[in-house]
Amino acid sequence: MAHVLETAAPAGGEARERAESPPENRVEDRADDYTQRRTVELLTRLTHRDGPNPSAIDCVSFMRASVARPRTPVMYEPSIFIVCQGRKRGFLGDQVFVYDAQQYLVLSVPLPFECETEASPDKPLLGISIRVDLTMVAELLMALNESRGNAISEPRGIYATQLDATLSNAVLRLLEALAAPCDGRILGPSIVREILYRVLTGVQGDAIRAALAHQHHFGRIAKALRRIHADYCGALDVDTLASEAGMSLAVFHAHFKAVTSTSPMQYVKTTRLHHARLLIAHDGLSVSAAATRVGYESASQFSREFKRLFGLSPADEMRRSRGETAAPAPRANPPAPRYVTAV
Repeated sequence: MAHVLETAAPAGGEARERAESPPENRVEDRADDYTQRRTVELLTRLTHRDGPNPSAIDCVSFMRASVARPRTPVMYEPSIFIVCQGRKRGFLGDQVFVYDAQQYLVLSVPLPFECETEASPDKPLLGISIRVDLTMVAELLMALNESRGNAISEPRGIYATQLDATLSNAVLRLLEALAAPCDGRILGPSIVREILYRVLTGVQGDAIRAALAHQHHFGRIAKALRRIHADYCGALDVDTLASEAGMSLAVFHAHFKAVTSTSPMQYVKTTRLHHARLLIAHDGLSVSAAATRVGYESASQFSREFKRLFGLSPADEMRRSRGETAAPAPRANPPAPRYVTAV
């Protein structure tokens, strides 16, 4: 049975008690309502199109989707995802992760999974994505004197957690700063640091700490995942990855699958295909050029595996993306490494 991480609705008695409480006892409720309304208002102003929208800070982007989207393969980099309106569901193995106005999602390692979106033109999905800067994490851990702290147990690579008032208020302050370009550039980075601190010291902190701690199984797998993303087009093999992680082949396989719900070479293949999709849809490369760029020697094998993962051929993906927006001119230099697919 799938493990669903979703907050239950309040019991009827609790709901009645809150409804019947006098106004002076509901100040906190009104503040939460205001935070939610103001956050949605700002995100509506800051998102100009469906998909990812950039901000004045490189590690922060805004998300918007005006139509529901079925379950689709995606790959996200280590990030904090906060959905302020609408709902997303992530599927990883037998786990289902719900993130909406009551839940936020944290990925401590880059993971391929599947995602579906609940949204409509009248009530679009609106959210914010904050890339996890591992250098900033290390600095915060040193300040907390926890850089050598051990996780209570082996963490997972993805969590959905209830959004509390402290984190909601920090997100609102970040959006207010980013609504004014000068404020965003000057004040935004310190608020991002605060948000990362709140997550790091919260219930999901173990996973991010463990991603930096190579002595743990999780940390060693995180190191292997970073190696894959740094050299996904190279000649990667399981023996080399296991050796670099300091694990036997059998132990590496077992812990790799526990973190990613897939085998090492399937993960490598999926990573290559996601990068190829970005090159085709966002950078305007031809199908053959994208296949070569990500390390495929056989164009026919690339096309078969691309269609198996995404449900359409590379040529169809190219026509689809160019039908929505004009294809950009190919760049002379390879693009910077990325994980994230379109929302």
